[in-house]
Amino acid sequence: MLAFAGLPLFYLELAFGQFSSLGPVSIWRISPIFKGVGYAMVAISMMVGIYYNVVIAYTLYYLFASFTATLPWLTCNNPWNTDACIQDRSVLSANTTNTSLTNSSLINGTAVNHTGVRPVSASEEYWRNGVLQLSEGFDYPGEVVWYLCLCLLLAWLLVFFCLIKGVQSAGKVVYFTSTFPYIVLTILLIRCSIMDGAIDGIKFYVTPDFSRLQDAEVWGDAGIQIFFSLSVAWGGLISMASYNRFSQNCYRDSIIVSTINCGTSIYAGFVIFSILGFMANEMGVDVKDVADKGSGLAFVTYPEAVARLPISPLWSALFFFMLLSLGLGTQFAIIQTIVTSIIDEFPERLMSKRMLVTGLVCLVFFLLGLPCITQGGNYMVELMNDWSAGFSLMLIGLVECVVIAWIYGTDNFFRDIEMMIGFRPNRWWWLCWKFLTPAVLLAILLFYLIGIKPAIYGGRLEFPTSGQALGWLMTLTSLVVIPLPGIYYICKAEGTFMERVRKVMKPLPEWGPHLEENRELDERYSKKGIPLADYRDADNTPNIA
Repeated sequence: MLAFAGLPLFYLELAFGQFSSLGPVSIWRISPIFKGVGYAMVAISMMVGIYYNVVIAYTLYYLFASFTATLPWLTCNNPWNTDACIQDRSVLSANTTNTSLTNSSLINGTAVNHTGVRPVSASEEYWRNGVLQLSEGFDYPGEVVWYLCLCLLLAWLLVFFCLIKGVQSAGKVVYFTSTFPYIVLTILLIRCSIMDGAIDGIKFYVTPDFSRLQDAEVWGDAGIQIFFSLSVAWGGLISMASYNRFSQNCYRDSIIVSTINCGTSIYAGFVIFSILGFMANEMGVDVKDVADKGSGLAFVTYPEAVARLPISPLWSALFFFMLLSLGLGTQFAIIQTIVTSIIDEFPERLMSKRMLVTGLVCLVFFLLGLPCITQGGNYMVELMNDWSAGFSLMLIGLVECVVIAWIYGTDNFFRDIEMMIGFRPNRWWWLCWKFLTPAVLLAILLFYLIGIKPAIYGGRLEFPTSGQALGWLMTLTSLVVIPLPGIYYICKAEGTFMERVRKVMKPLPEWGPHLEENRELDERYSKKGIPLADYRDADNTPNIA
């Protein structure tokens, strides 16, 4: 999936954004009928940006809770604990295999039936009852949890102050948020690899089960993971690349960044599975039965594991500070995508008001995030995580690839890249962009549709009809906006229907490099003589692709 889908799209988007110096909406001067693809990218970034900072708020809360002599999620003598609470996960494992506990229902995070109560770990009760104050279900939002509200406010203030000067300030902060996690991962790997059971977890990680290749869901998950990991089709790559120097070697950047990105995922896997192996050893179960789904993995399983290490508050603080660093790095790109898209549509009016635009975006998103930090808010977070991006991302990537390779033309795009970096891409990229990548993306879409299931919270509780409908609405919102601008431009154009379609599929006269000196490099752009407003100082912006 990396070779045939992720990397080709990553290279395509870096070159696309760098060549035009435009955000994901304005960049569709290349083919106005598809401007809705840019709006879809921004729509997805907006939905993800809302709930992603809620996850950062959770992380901040756990980080603050780590500064204590005894971590609160390891004991059962707290106000939020119930009679079902246990401190030994091995007891929980033994009890969950009891046949008398089948056919249970979920009430306030606890499985209950006519025979009694399923034991629940102290860390899970802390997460559900102590932090989230989780309500009975999606239809019971409850009240705003005040301390999570303060953490959410702090998260948005961090984002705002780190982006206060745009990519200049973000680029400096990212130097830290991109490197610090490697230090923590290495420390955790060294420490966790010597724990009992860690080797079993690592063996489980590196031993393939080739029979799973027959499962369509595995291929669909692989595709979605690559889209999330490399951030293709979100608009963030286009936005960040638009601030590059025109001559920046985006080909080299694509290879290096993609390789390091996936290598980091593999490296982090050793840390993750050594912890899961340790947990499996303590619980007396297989490694595959340890991990929770969704946020439970980050806020239940891992915190309990690191809390069992010597000097546990230190390890816990390091773990959550690492999560905070990773989360902020991603959130910077998401918000920068939205801000860049807004400013690029109205450059003369808004370029000098970047700080104000950034502040307003952060304020609006903070208010939109308030439903996610109510007592039923985590249901919404999980729903948005599963349904706001996935199918939409893959469809956007497919359309983007087809437009550039078939409508604009691969040869034209090759000439554009040669203008920037001095050499043409080889035939491999021609083959990928024209045939292999679209074919793989079509296959991923098919696998995704085959494996699609009703929305489920935590792997156990199925969302009600209202939740299922809202999940589909989130998916369709980013898809519906794709054809709307095209319909508008077709109606606005003159001539027969096919003449209108052909006209709005062609690049606008303004399409091309941003700076006039770069337009002079190719007669396709220099002869147009259309100077653009010089609202980006391309020579002084940081290279952060």
